[in-house]
Amino acid sequence: MTTLITGATGAVSSALLRSLPTTDGVRLLVRDPSQAPDLPGAEVVVGDLEQPRTLGPAFDGADTVWLLTAMGPQAPHASMNAVWAARQAGVRHIVRMSAVGAGHDAPTRNGRLHALSDAELMASGLRWTIIRPHFFMQNLFGSVNGGTLYGGLGDGRVGMIDVRDIGDFAARVLTEPQSHEGKVYTLTGPAGISLKEAAERLQIIYGTPVDYHALSEREAYEAMLGAGLPDWIAAVNAEYGTAYARGWGDFTTSDFPDVMGRPARSFGDFARDYADRIRGA
Repeated sequence: MTTLITGATGAVSSALLRSLPTTDGVRLLVRDPSQAPDLPGAEVVVGDLEQPRTLGPAFDGADTVWLLTAMGPQAPHASMNAVWAARQAGVRHIVRMSAVGAGHDAPTRNGRLHALSDAELMASGLRWTIIRPHFFMQNLFGSVNGGTLYGGLGDGRVGMIDVRDIGDFAARVLTEPQSHEGKVYTLTGPAGISLKEAAERLQIIYGTPVDYHALSEREAYEAMLGAGLPDWIAAVNAEYGTAYARGWGDFTTSDFPDVMGRPARSFGDFARDYADRIRGA
């Protein structure tokens, strides 16, 4: 059985690859082979989801596909190309990473675009599973500067999840896809948490005061531009922040423990493991 991994160099796919029981029979789709992870038994194939003519060698002979598209206005185009290539190649099952709250009425452009791609996959005739993870805990890397945690989520509580848990969950689905056919999973951590509460927990871990400074949507957008993010990405991330500040992300689900048989990692677990990375330079 051959499993094709797209987005193979990104954070979520990297976590997925670490969680797979073996990388024998795994095929990695990359645009730059020099950036491909060196994994035993894995095959590296060069291609680009935005260039459909490059996808044949990657999809041919694949049984299952992990489909992750880069965030951006071209994401539905990339997803469409992957689904078409999968149909032409006779792929049996696609496991697609969507976005939390994806829907035609989602409060962010990203969520509305993912709704289009989710619907296309569901209507494709292929077997499918869709995973919609909540806000990544790893989004907070570098958020603490001095004694202040900066963030654009207002006072909203968010059921954020550790990327390592997304990788564990995706690996489970890919290794037994038949058990998850036709299912949509929304992955959250075990509890909602506000950034003010996060700052209080970080204060305990660091042993020094940590305050939370809430950024407006405009301030968050400008800060992300200053950090080098493209305009579209910065603007959409700021849209998410505004939605979360209004309570849109204040929920958890049982999808992760129901499938994995264990709770997802708590914010405290994440903060202890990554204390140095949360604190900025």
